Amino acid sequence: MHRPRAAEAEFADELAVVRPELLVRYTAELPGARAAVLSRLWRGLTHEPLPWVTAREAGREGLTLRLWDGRRLHGPHPDPFATAAQVGVVRLDEVAHDDPARLIADLGVPHGADFSSELADSVASLALSRAGQPPRSKEWPERDWEWEQRIVDGHPYHPNCRSRPGFSVAEQLAYGPEHRPVVRLGFVPVPAEECLVTGAWPVQMRDGGRLLLPVHPWQAEHVLKRPVTEGLDAHPLMSLRTLALSGGPHVKTALSARITSSVRDISVYSISMSAILSEFAETLAERMDGLLHFTRTLGAVTANSPDLAAVLRESPQAYGDRVLPVAALATTGLPESPAWLAEFARLALTAGLRLLELGVALEAHGQNLLVVLSESGAPLSLVYRDLADIRVSPARLARHGIPVPALSGRVVTDDVTTLRRKLFGSLVAGALAGTAGSATALRGALETAVRDLPRTPDLAALLEQPLPAKALTLMRLSPATPGDQWTHLPNPLL
Repeated sequence: MHRPRAAEAEFADELAVVRPELLVRYTAELPGARAAVLSRLWRGLTHEPLPWVTAREAGREGLTLRLWDGRRLHGPHPDPFATAAQVGVVRLDEVAHDDPARLIADLGVPHGADFSSELADSVASLALSRAGQPPRSKEWPERDWEWEQRIVDGHPYHPNCRSRPGFSVAEQLAYGPEHRPVVRLGFVPVPAEECLVTGAWPVQMRDGGRLLLPVHPWQAEHVLKRPVTEGLDAHPLMSLRTLALSGGPHVKTALSARITSSVRDISVYSISMSAILSEFAETLAERMDGLLHFTRTLGAVTANSPDLAAVLRESPQAYGDRVLPVAALATTGLPESPAWLAEFARLALTAGLRLLELGVALEAHGQNLLVVLSESGAPLSLVYRDLADIRVSPARLARHGIPVPALSGRVVTDDVTTLRRKLFGSLVAGALAGTAGSATALRGALETAVRDLPRTPDLAALLEQPLPAKALTLMRLSPATPGDQWTHLPNPLL
């Protein structure tokens, strides 16, 4: 059996043992999962600066990519902002491909074998995620984690939207938020003098002179390989490694597995910066006139290892009764209204651009950015969480009389391109595009939203230049290149 389809068969074999009642539905979901991943992959192939694509030729019947070895890859005209699967088949010369993993394997591009394996895992995991869904209730959730568990398909544009290499079927069912489990976190006791602590570590997570670090059970078994003591029950959120304690804060755990693109550990650097960033965010919130709130970091600790660390963060529900990640808006039906979508875009752009002018660029994608809704569903304000990947401009802060925090490392930059990429790539090409679901809907929302915004240089750049977006496929095919790589998408406002 060809290796990509072997992943689907391996999932089926394990599912037949651990959850046989899901097997028929899993099999039925596989074609749709292949189309969803293929659509994301085709978006990357048609818009990213891949070195082995020498030309792109648009015709009446679709788009043709000329490859470095003389072959041609043909598919439909892509909508780079579409979230629904639009591509069922592409043709490599005369061979039709409906399987994204097999397509990459047959292209034979550098580092394609590993990427093909990830795509195969993404397809099988996505089919598994969809197979386990009950009929969706018409009632909106009341608890924050219930909103997050409504998000089934993962990243709206990444071909590895559900890739979880290293997780068995049983582990995905036990830990994946879309499967709605309760996860038992363990504690690893570490002498306090061996830990770096910022903020206040709670008394209930201390044992005399030792700190009790919450550990994800997958991490304990596969990475730490050491015993853990009894811990706490928690509900996994959409990032998988962050979980909501019942009636309490959220716990971000180290999870040294590759999920989508990144290995989900917690760097010692991010722990050292966490308290400073949290205090700084409170200062920023005071200047946002209630438009934007930041979840406070309550405490963070590392045993001087990215594999053994944890962060405690307040729940976004501290800022409203109905607070949900932007990624979950598609489950509400609200974005189907052009007027609602434009109002949400106006709120998000107002907050994001104002903060950028002050000197802070948010990583405001659909997971980090949350929206507070009224009882009727109107967007009232925004909440931002996870400050580890923001960018801070000391020059802009000083220009506005804001004290520059004692930050160092990657979060600090005055480079205008870096700052705008961070915000526009995550907020416009990410959160807003994913909420709109198509270029047409995004264009309509942005045209309405920008009319009354202050005409700053940052807004001019957004209106007049191509839209930056992370080159997600290129990044997975460039393992030796660290950090983010970028492409440009057609600006819907041009």
